[in-house]
Amino acid sequence: MTGANSFQVSGYGPERAGWTRLFARDSLARRLDWPILLAAIGLSLIGSILVFSATRNRTELNQGDQYYFLIRHILNTGIGVALMVGTVWLGHRTLRTAVPILYGFSVFLILLVLTPLGSTINGAHSWIKLPGGFSLQPSEFVKVTIILGMAMLLATRVDAGDKQYPDHRTVVQALGLAAVPMLIVLLMPDLGSVMVMVVIVLGVLLASGASNRWVFGLIGAGTMGAIAVWQLGVLDDYQIARFAAFANPELDPAGVGYNTNQARIAIGSGGLMGAGLFHGSQTTGQFVPEQQTDFVFTVAGEELGFLGGGLILLLLGVILWRACRIARETTELYGTIVAAGIVAWFAFQAFENVGMTLGIMPVTGLPLPFVSYGGSSMFAVWVAVGLLQSIRVQRPLSA
Repeated sequence: MTGANSFQVSGYGPERAGWTRLFARDSLARRLDWPILLAAIGLSLIGSILVFSATRNRTELNQGDQYYFLIRHILNTGIGVALMVGTVWLGHRTLRTAVPILYGFSVFLILLVLTPLGSTINGAHSWIKLPGGFSLQPSEFVKVTIILGMAMLLATRVDAGDKQYPDHRTVVQALGLAAVPMLIVLLMPDLGSVMVMVVIVLGVLLASGASNRWVFGLIGAGTMGAIAVWQLGVLDDYQIARFAAFANPELDPAGVGYNTNQARIAIGSGGLMGAGLFHGSQTTGQFVPEQQTDFVFTVAGEELGFLGGGLILLLLGVILWRACRIARETTELYGTIVAAGIVAWFAFQAFENVGMTLGIMPVTGLPLPFVSYGGSSMFAVWVAVGLLQSIRVQRPLSA
């Protein structure tokens, strides 16, 4: 390699173009993490089928076109893949130098949500309406910038050889960087996204080698903060009702507990093999609300059964496993922290999404990565895949 973003093939001249050159040892194609890429594509394709099944008969949503959501989901996936390619081309090291710009722009976007430009969808005031019927959820991109920003601060002196671990001052700066967008998102309020960001911060600190006292201190502070948020009335009534229904599922089965109860019925009725694609009674009967987004896993559970739901979890597990390997094998702390932050993000968000459909986690409105319908979420997770690929392809060949 002659540069951070160069992928020359040693020993192969122009006359050796073609498959031999493409898959030479130091070529880009050989250095990509194909299990991650194929698993992400597989999840997106499965998501397309599930989204189509959930929306094809919902004329009040699909504007009379049964392929409306399917086409948009495939389009979102295509744009996401293009963003991944762009991220790999730029490289995580180049993006490291652009962190201040990316961070400032993401904070600007979430501030716009608090202005008249912001809109409320499904009870969450966390969207910006765009022309053409499109919507943007800036909090999805904040997850990426928090990871990049904290990684830049925590790794700067360590990668330069000045320090072995981040010092307390650096940790405070990194926490302050994360706190600003988190507080703004909390004011929306978008509690689900804040929960993910908290887990990201903890994962980043653990990967950075910072003192465990910071981790335990943040857990304690987070617990106290959650109590304060509850007592001060920061949360909306519907969010409080969701937590109450989680604590007591029989509290209001026809009201706030309806979604969870119907989701559990759908998944439970699928059995081992499922009722068959497009043959789920709960899905066809439109009993589960928001089934193409937050509750998309119920379609898999009902129509594809335990095996179909297990396949989704297996593919997510492949991504997490390979991302952990990338974090372990990279020789720079910055890359390790970025990969670890993505692992924390994907793992918690997937657990929360699947958990709320099973009734073991509160309903928070978090999408299932790569599977749920939604452009902002799809774009963000594919950018994360691009970061993982960049970290892998830019590592030394001996790693």
